[in-house]
Amino acid sequence: MKLNPDQKIRNEVYKVTLVGFIINIILTIFKFIAGITGKSSAMIADATHSLSDLISDIIVLIFVRIATQPVDENHRYGHGKFETFSTFVVGIILALAGLGIAWDAVMNIRGQLSGVLVEPPENIALIAAGVSILVKELVFWYTMLAARKHNSQILRANAWHHRSDALSSLATLIGIGGAIFIGGKWQILDPIAAVVVSILIMRVAYKIVLPAVNDLLEKSLPPEMRKQICSIISSVEHIQQPHGLRTRRIGNNIAIEVHVKMDKNMSVKKSHDVTLIVEEKLKEKFGTDTHVVIHVDPTDE
Repeated sequence: MKLNPDQKIRNEVYKVTLVGFIINIILTIFKFIAGITGKSSAMIADATHSLSDLISDIIVLIFVRIATQPVDENHRYGHGKFETFSTFVVGIILALAGLGIAWDAVMNIRGQLSGVLVEPPENIALIAAGVSILVKELVFWYTMLAARKHNSQILRANAWHHRSDALSSLATLIGIGGAIFIGGKWQILDPIAAVVVSILIMRVAYKIVLPAVNDLLEKSLPPEMRKQICSIISSVEHIQQPHGLRTRRIGNNIAIEVHVKMDKNMSVKKSHDVTLIVEEKLKEKFGTDTHVVIHVDPTDE
């Protein structure tokens, strides 16, 4: 059976996410084992971050099936907001993971500064950090290329989730390496690395959550895009004074509502044909799934 374009995109997004999900399962287990046996709080923090990746993958696998469903009676604008909402949830999970890691690391630092003796981390934790950096960077590019190809918000968010894991593993590698090879009082580098990891995680979470919140709150498109829309509308013959422009995002697509003026003596059919030209030009520029509503006002005397 031949698949339509939406089904093909959905299947591709699902496949990419599933690959990341399987890799995350293996990495998370490996990192927890390495962190516990290797006595490294930084690696345990890194494993917790990978666990948040697993949760985000599950969310994506659930919502991607919904977000790419066609228009139905109850969702006349499509299901794009489901993708925006799932992106928001992924970001929140990432932020909470970062806060949890920071709290544990600060308590560890406080204990060491108070004189609590801590065993230095072992080499298995260092190896796990190196493997994680390599694997997660490869998964980042695999996911990001698919996100760009299909213009997918949720894949892009998940790709940065993978990149944040690679960055956290880099900080973990530095902290564990310092604690092992320098030793002594420098063992505190291990929990300090965990704090750095938490900051990186929360920074990525902020970058994911903010655009999703703006879309959920119906924020208008950026000024440059609005100017571009008005320019396209004004370029069509018979169109006068485009005004009352309203724009917003619906998942990966955009919605445009605008009022235009036309000669009051123009026939209904002619004015309808002109609006169709405007609609075609806007869809040609911003995508075939762009929602366009044009209200025609008669010119003044």
